[in-house]
Amino acid sequence: MVRRIEGPTRIPVPGGKLIDEHIGRVNSGDEAISIAHMVAPPGWEEPAQTPSFTEYTVVLRGTVVIEHAGGVTEVSAGQSVVSEPGEKIRYSAGPEGAEYVAVCLPAFSPEAAGRE
Repeated sequence: MVRRIEGPTRIPVPGGKLIDEHIGRVNSGDEAISIAHMVAPPGWEEPAQTPSFTEYTVVLRGTVVIEHAGGVTEVSAGQSVVSEPGEKIRYSAGPEGAEYVAVCLPAFSPEAAGRE
């Protein structure tokens, strides 16, 4: 069955980051996957987390910075990154901010993020 989704739901978060969930628990009721468009201002950062989902991130503009056990990975426009479940990570945006699409399997939830 085809389901048309009229538009995203904006999910409020602190720090000035915008999350527009197109597919996921909040906007479409999907628990298997979430797809969200994110815009983070320059210098934005979030607490460390140990998610129980795989996250696929495609950077459209700017830079996403990921701190992890192996060091720090900077992902720029046109690049992508995959973070595996169970790995402690911390996301932030570079000096010009970041615009990106995040896909989580299974769908993102605050409980599954394992934020500190």
